[in-house]
Amino acid sequence: MKTRTVLLAACAIPLTAFQQPDSKGRIDFELEEMKRDTLLVGSFPVSDLNQENIKIDTILPGQTRCTHIAETDTIAYNVVIASADETQGIVLALLPGERIKVTGNMQDWQVEGSKLNATYAQIQKACRPYQAKMDSLDKIITEKIYKEEYLPTWRQKDSLQADYIRQHPDDDLSLFILAKIRGTWVDELYPTLTERVKNGPFAPIAQVFDENFRIRKIFEENKKRIVEGTEAPDFTLHDMQGQPLSLRSLRGKYVVLDFWGSWCGWCIKGIPDMKEYYEKYRDKMEILGIDCHDKEEAWKSAVKEHGLPWLNVCDEDNPDVSLLYAIEGYPTKIVVTPKGKIAKIVRGESPVFYEYLDELFSKPESDN
Repeated sequence: MKTRTVLLAACAIPLTAFQQPDSKGRIDFELEEMKRDTLLVGSFPVSDLNQENIKIDTILPGQTRCTHIAETDTIAYNVVIASADETQGIVLALLPGERIKVTGNMQDWQVEGSKLNATYAQIQKACRPYQAKMDSLDKIITEKIYKEEYLPTWRQKDSLQADYIRQHPDDDLSLFILAKIRGTWVDELYPTLTERVKNGPFAPIAQVFDENFRIRKIFEENKKRIVEGTEAPDFTLHDMQGQPLSLRSLRGKYVVLDFWGSWCGWCIKGIPDMKEYYEKYRDKMEILGIDCHDKEEAWKSAVKEHGLPWLNVCDEDNPDVSLLYAIEGYPTKIVVTPKGKIAKIVRGESPVFYEYLDELFSKPESDN
């Protein structure tokens, strides 16, 4: 997501510049754009890779100097400053107790007080032509342009940053950059970083990567077990009323496990057909909608908005049923037999699922 888009996505609140304890990180901005533009400063912990807890501060026009202070004195932060007139911002790493000064302008800035950020500034500037091309392609994007121009340019931009990581495995900046480019780069480059870097100021990033590797290993192990003909793992989640509901409690009829989310366009698109087939075969099967990657409020709101008449539960971290069933994409529908065996797995919104139900329930009951 572009820097400007990220920053404008949140509600801005006034920037404060009060006296702070010496242990908190601090950045003094003296940028030319501050004289005439409103600038936004976003900050979030380095471990928050998806920027889910970003805080936005505002620098109003007319100022020549402003100070950004970290919220705590124990966590390294990402700090991004952007102008409403620019599609590319300045990204900084703010460490506890660090004093940084940023001068110049949004296109050519200088950093004092941080060798790491001074180095990263040069890398960002080298990446800007690639990002500028991607921004221009955004305005005329088509599937062909995306595949033939946008993706290769994106790859070039990330490759430039990956080259730095390859050449500097014992540099803290390498781990910070890796958290920005991510993707398959993590598989290739994270193992090459030294233990000193992984336990250094950006250790929270390393902890996220380590946890992701752990989860992926579990996912691959589960994937081998979630195949047609095997036992469907039992689980218990909470329904709309907050009551526990287990898969085992539904034994005796066919159960369709529908892994979906309110954010999933194809899931929503398939609801009318799901409703039709639920009415058609509800005496022979039950649907258990398992909402994934939603907050409780969004889940309950979507169930009510779309009038889902079947049983509904929300996936939780403990247990994480989408991980238990090695769900690779949404929607995924898994048909479980009355005796608890996996009969069919259909990924995506496909007519194959409905054809299977018609075939299944057209058989004599003794064959099912």
